[in-house]
Amino acid sequence: MRRPGIVLLTSLLPGLLSSPAAADGAAAAIAVLPPALPWDGASRSLIAAAGDPWITPAEAAGLESTPSYDETVAWLRRLAGAAPEIALTPFGRSAEGRDLWLVIASADRAFTPAALRRTGKAVVLAQAGIHPGEIDGKDAGLMLLRDLTVGGSKRRLLERAAFLFVPIFNVDGHERSSPYGRINQRGPRHTGWRTDARNLNFNRDYTKADTAGVQAMLRLINAWQPDFYVDLHVTDGVDYQYDVTWGSSGPHAYSPAIAAWIRAVADPALARDLEAMGHVPGPLIFPLDPAFQRGLIEWTGGPRFSDGYGSARHLPTILVENHSLKPYPQRVLGTYVLLESLLATLGREVEGLRRAVAQDRERRPRTLPLTWKAAGDPATFALKAVEWRVEPSAVSGGEKVVWTGRPLTVEVPRIAMNVPEKTVERPRAYLVPPAWSEVIERLALHGVEMEVWSAPREADVEMYRLEDPKFAAEPFEGRFPVTATPVVERRRETFPAGTVRVATAQPLGDLAVLLLEPESPDSFLQWGFFHEIFQRTEYVEGYVMEPMAERMLAEDPALREAFEQKLRDDEAFAGDPRERLQWFYRRTPYFDDRWGLYPVAREP
Repeated sequence: MRRPGIVLLTSLLPGLLSSPAAADGAAAAIAVLPPALPWDGASRSLIAAAGDPWITPAEAAGLESTPSYDETVAWLRRLAGAAPEIALTPFGRSAEGRDLWLVIASADRAFTPAALRRTGKAVVLAQAGIHPGEIDGKDAGLMLLRDLTVGGSKRRLLERAAFLFVPIFNVDGHERSSPYGRINQRGPRHTGWRTDARNLNFNRDYTKADTAGVQAMLRLINAWQPDFYVDLHVTDGVDYQYDVTWGSSGPHAYSPAIAAWIRAVADPALARDLEAMGHVPGPLIFPLDPAFQRGLIEWTGGPRFSDGYGSARHLPTILVENHSLKPYPQRVLGTYVLLESLLATLGREVEGLRRAVAQDRERRPRTLPLTWKAAGDPATFALKAVEWRVEPSAVSGGEKVVWTGRPLTVEVPRIAMNVPEKTVERPRAYLVPPAWSEVIERLALHGVEMEVWSAPREADVEMYRLEDPKFAAEPFEGRFPVTATPVVERRRETFPAGTVRVATAQPLGDLAVLLLEPESPDSFLQWGFFHEIFQRTEYVEGYVMEPMAERMLAEDPALREAFEQKLRDDEAFAGDPRERLQWFYRRTPYFDDRWGLYPVAREP
């Protein structure tokens, strides 16, 4: 699951006890969960009968456990060998050397991107196990693949749509499996780990693309160009009645036409089909506190997350969050119904979606939001909750929330973060010098179109002087993020051969802005790709600067007045001899003109 920086009481628990040895006594190895709500949905009919030759490993275990990586791949190889509509192909390798597998289900046996495009059919890409403890999607996908092919009951769906399925995205995290991976989740018996072998979270990596897994996924998306992208998760949060929730970036974000289509077409179809099979569908639930006193937040995810990335690159995307406190069979079956519904809906409605995608890819908004905020009074939302009470806690010394297992509906505030906060004027293009090859490589990985200059060129550009940089005190996702205040300078610069020009009038122009503008939270600058520019490499000695400063003051009355004003206004400056000399050094041609200068230029 993804949370918008909100700490819930329940979110403090995962990871504290990684094994029974973490504390004395058996109690330390038993997660105490709230009561489960009774459920007996019609989707139980989807489970294969015992003895079925194509029963999945999870079904054979009563949907109480999930197969290992090797068991999953072995089952898929057997399916691909028996079903001519199925192909199994690796699309990358993990940090520990495991293959990442893509399953292609196509009635036309169109097993390459070009062949699949020629069919004209809708293409749905679904990934499971980006967080391997949240593995419902893998077992649901295996069941659905069986029924699309050798099982026969859903074969009709492939008449109008193709299904691309990644059963285990974070394969290394998946294989770090134990009974103690998800303290707040009801099944399966063993789960994988949230992060990969380098302790990186794929669902914070879509923009910086440091992990082998996300790099492979970006290449897959660029090659196959799916019509719809589905990221399958399980929540970490509070108790409520919904078992399957999902959401997408709204029409205020970077793909308003796609967002409108999802809300008008996909959302109602998913809700209808899930309800018909006995599930309780709902929107993403991000509570501001465990007792809902402050209500819910409608968060706009940035492009480091799958759904925010989809919005930024105009790829229709939904984030699915099953409810962790629902039993594993219920969650798996709900995911099956959701995927089936999406295939059916895209098969019927893909032309309307494609028009929406084309409309968003052709938009060139003059101003682009970089961050979002809430504004105005919150709306109210009828939450299908579970009754709770708040009691004093003898353990924490604060309060604890206790859920009773009794359903109720309650009106709560719902705060929408959908108003632009920081914005930027869209330039015609960005110029990235060849010295920053890692940035150029990442832009290419995302599929951003670039023109490479074969000879040096002069250009009148805007550049940012980055003032007051602030570095994170500890690493986040393997990097030390930095923020700074950008001040525009208009300059005439000579750019060397190998400089790339990134025009923003292209389908991925919005994404390019979000990657290259320093005030964007997911820019390469803030992720730490340009730390070198904040490094001082030349200095001045006091015995040189003292006489130079005296002469500067003597020949420039305006400079003298500015210096004396600085002494009066800034007590710390006045008391710092070194900084006083630095003040003069910065006003000489000896000072490094490129210190703190962001090397990516803008064509206004």
